[in-house]
Amino acid sequence: MTNDSPRYSPTELAAQLKTGLLSFPVTHFHADLSFNEAGYREHLSWLSKYDVAGLFAAGGTGEGFSLTPAEIDTVVRTAVSEVNGRVPVIAPATGGTAAAVAGAQAAEAAGADGVLLFPPYLTEAGQRGLIEHVSAVCRSTSLGVTVYSRANAILDDVTVAELADRNPNLVCLKDGVGNVEQMTRTYALVGERLTYVGGLPTAETFALPLLQLGYSTYSSAIFNFVPEFALGFYADVIAQDRDSVYRKLREFVLPYLDIRDRTKGYAVSIVKAGVNAIGRGAGPVRPPLQDLSSEELAELTELIKKVK
Repeated sequence: MTNDSPRYSPTELAAQLKTGLLSFPVTHFHADLSFNEAGYREHLSWLSKYDVAGLFAAGGTGEGFSLTPAEIDTVVRTAVSEVNGRVPVIAPATGGTAAAVAGAQAAEAAGADGVLLFPPYLTEAGQRGLIEHVSAVCRSTSLGVTVYSRANAILDDVTVAELADRNPNLVCLKDGVGNVEQMTRTYALVGERLTYVGGLPTAETFALPLLQLGYSTYSSAIFNFVPEFALGFYADVIAQDRDSVYRKLREFVLPYLDIRDRTKGYAVSIVKAGVNAIGRGAGPVRPPLQDLSSEELAELTELIKKVK
């Protein structure tokens, strides 16, 4: 059974997502790595009070790759219930085509407002295969779909143009590659047909230059623990206030990156560590990720204090 009356049509969702910063909340776990619904609800209630344009549940920052399909459904339903229409909730679709179709349909049944389509796992694929994969997911749902171009599913400009032509409910392209020429080609060919979302790790680092390429918003992981700073940074980017952007990069973002880059997977682990550092009890990350060391957590905590 699907949700017959989503709050946002695909066109409305695309318009909404480009109006502001995008939130990608962590998923809270107990010490035994089970889902901490109460902690997650409290976190969502806090985040959704801020002026963000969309909330992406069980995404990369939310360790969606470590959740079972049943857990993803629980997380998404919890987000839809707790946010209660204050901002649109976007749910993940992951895995091979059959699994991604099932995920998109589950998202619609759960009352989500849109779908974020992740790359299929493990296998490489050519552009024709990726077109059929994305199109199958788009056909399976009436929700607006955001496709994430990264890893083993990097979409070139011609592919994006064909996907946009074939699938009216494909509304957003999230880029996790950062190839300036390819991004320029895509925007030149597709233009305003899609909303463009910056999706590189710690997207604040790239936000100002990507604004010139048509990327009017981005996925902010640090919004999880320094929401005022994240929103102020976004405002400076949109205003093209270079002095403020680079000052904030120097005082927080670049030192943050120095910690993030010490271990593979820390792009997610450091976000959950930040939530723990401000006392909001997000719990540990699930393997194969690893938590920050106590020394790194202390270093991050001191860094956060400088901007809170």
